[in-house]
Amino acid sequence: MIRPSAAHTKALANYFDIAMQHSGLDPWTRYGAHGAASADCGRHAASVVWTGAALRSCRFAAIMKKTAAVLLTLLVAIAGIGLPIWLAIEEAHRQAFKMESAHALGYARDVVLRGDETARQVQAVVKRLAPHAAAPCTPASIDVMREIDLGSTYIQAVGYVAGNRMLCSSIAGTARVLELGPPTYISATGVPVRTDVRFPYAPEQAFVVVQVGKFAAIVHARMPIDVARSEPDVAVAVLPLDAAQPVTARGKVDPAWLQRLGNRREIVFEEDGQIVAVARSALFRTAGVAAVPLHYLRGRSQDVTMRLVPVGVVAGMALTAAILFLARQQMSLPYALKAALRRKELIMDYQPVVDLRSGRWIGVEALVRWRRSTGEIFMPDMFVPIAEQNGMIGRLTDEVLALVCRDTGAYLKTHPEFHIGINVAPADFHSPGFVDSLQRTLQKMGAQPSSIILEVTERGLLDPAVARETSGALRRHGFAIAIDDFGTGYSSLSYLETLELDFLKIDRCFIEAIGTCAPISQVLGHIISMAQDLGLKMIAEGVESRAQADFLAGHGVQYAQGWLFGRPMAFAEVVRRMEESAQQEAGMLRANG
Repeated sequence: MIRPSAAHTKALANYFDIAMQHSGLDPWTRYGAHGAASADCGRHAASVVWTGAALRSCRFAAIMKKTAAVLLTLLVAIAGIGLPIWLAIEEAHRQAFKMESAHALGYARDVVLRGDETARQVQAVVKRLAPHAAAPCTPASIDVMREIDLGSTYIQAVGYVAGNRMLCSSIAGTARVLELGPPTYISATGVPVRTDVRFPYAPEQAFVVVQVGKFAAIVHARMPIDVARSEPDVAVAVLPLDAAQPVTARGKVDPAWLQRLGNRREIVFEEDGQIVAVARSALFRTAGVAAVPLHYLRGRSQDVTMRLVPVGVVAGMALTAAILFLARQQMSLPYALKAALRRKELIMDYQPVVDLRSGRWIGVEALVRWRRSTGEIFMPDMFVPIAEQNGMIGRLTDEVLALVCRDTGAYLKTHPEFHIGINVAPADFHSPGFVDSLQRTLQKMGAQPSSIILEVTERGLLDPAVARETSGALRRHGFAIAIDDFGTGYSSLSYLETLELDFLKIDRCFIEAIGTCAPISQVLGHIISMAQDLGLKMIAEGVESRAQADFLAGHGVQYAQGWLFGRPMAFAEVVRRMEESAQQEAGMLRANG
């Protein structure tokens, strides 16, 4: 059984007490002191019972909501830790496959290199023996054959062939005729190739005999595929592109793998429990093939996994902690913001707006901040959307107006030419009571409406009819209206022409592009021209360099704000700096006078 805390118990008691007070019963009846009850009391008691049931239902719903939140948090935690681990395992498999593929392809390339060198030496044999074609088995010809034999690294012997017999050779001279048997296949260039030829000198060894014309080279079958391997059971082969069987092979090789090569130079794929690599020769119509069993991939994958999974675990824990922190922050922000409005935790900073021609501060933009009891400062982009989503934007705006009134009211009374820019949420801009709220604020301040510039984003103007009606009403009361962060929304020239506006604020992203080659830099000129065509004054946001300020002034932009002129500060600091500037100007005038 879940027992309510003391705080919950007290809250429930207060709720029942209030309910009973509204029922009209005396305190004793409310707390069950009387044993008997009138019919009227019975009706009230039934009402109280219904109220208690409703409370229990609400409490059950709250418990279920909390349980769902806990389950969701657990799922997020599991996913946050499990996903990086799964990704680490997948990455380990990918890296292992990549490494084994590189090994297999390395073997295939080595086979191609050895096969190409063998073919080059066969060509050299034919070229060297060509002058002896008329008398192939003379002692002089056999001496040349033996010279070739001793000077070759891949060729074991050479000889003269007639039919399927080698009549003379570098190993037997003319003393013994060697039986070769019929060709295994004839290449596309007409070269007979005999594989698995056995000689009486070494009957257990297989040889490959390549015949060009009447002369032939004898190559040990293992020579082209005798590549260095770290895995003993890797299958390798030299495959001709024109025949259905290998020239020489070690292990099981499927000639059909060549079909996967197509027109490519190399390919790696997985088939029949092996990683297969095929590499085409750039010189001859052959290809090298290597097939590595998958159990090497699994072993390598385990090695890589042992290195990556701990990283994934750490990353998962960090990700989960970040997600849970953000989730807790987001879940608690609406409640914290509601409490902040009640505890008056909002404060205002003011960023100076400068006349680019004179350099004087002619106004400020009011910027709301949320200073929590911990000292942490939240910027408006963190809590204004929360206020909009949770129906608190009206209270937030009222608090901002009250703070602006407190901070600037006295100064605006004596300096009506100074203006305050106040950001207006779309919900406020469309609210029927917004104009009256502004009027009440001005009465408290003793300021003129012309001192207030209401800054509304393009998002707040998406309903044309409401936007025209509200902007018209505000301007009739003397307020100025600025479209804020212009260029980041969906406004067009034809649409803006239908609204009653005074200022256009150019978003900082266009200011940052000044002097760069970014495509967005071209848009700034069009925005300035559009504002001039509409007769709108311009305020550039985010000006941070003198070059930007000079560019804007040179292109007709009247006002600017940004760190070049001053960061957001308390309004008292704004006044102090303006007074210092005025004193300096007066001193300079006296000195020059």
